Amino acid sequence: MTSQQPADLVTGFFASLAQGRVDDAFALIDDDIVYTNVGLPTIRGRRRFEALMRRLNSERIGFDAEFLAIGANDDGVVLTERLDELRVGPLRLRFWVCGRNEVRDGRIAVWRDYFDAWDCTRAFARALAGVVVPSLNRKPLAAPVSALPG
Repeated sequence: MTSQQPADLVTGFFASLAQGRVDDAFALIDDDIVYTNVGLPTIRGRRRFEALMRRLNSERIGFDAEFLAIGANDDGVVLTERLDELRVGPLRLRFWVCGRNEVRDGRIAVWRDYFDAWDCTRAFARALAGVVVPSLNRKPLAAPVSALPG
């Protein structure tokens, strides 16, 4: 367990994922974690969550994010507004996400993300165009979590 404040724990979790330090991120989750990208199947439990995150953090696939806003209440609920960036080979998809993390006993027990499907579709189209015309690629994230101290 950790004595970090919930918002700091969530920020550190995302930084670990973005920096490819998945084992450090896994140290911050509850064994019974529930991970939901609304509209997609819910992943329940450490084993399934870790398997998914390892597939999403590989040599050809990566992740980064920029927090636009973050807030927490006294019950350990952390709300985030982010720009997420997924890297799949040469593609760089950046899209808006709002997330809810619930921290219980110093561990992330719930991670639920909400996103706009149209925004994701536009991000995919722009990423494809950026492979052909590199000037269409977005500029780097202004304050990526991957740049936070590890």
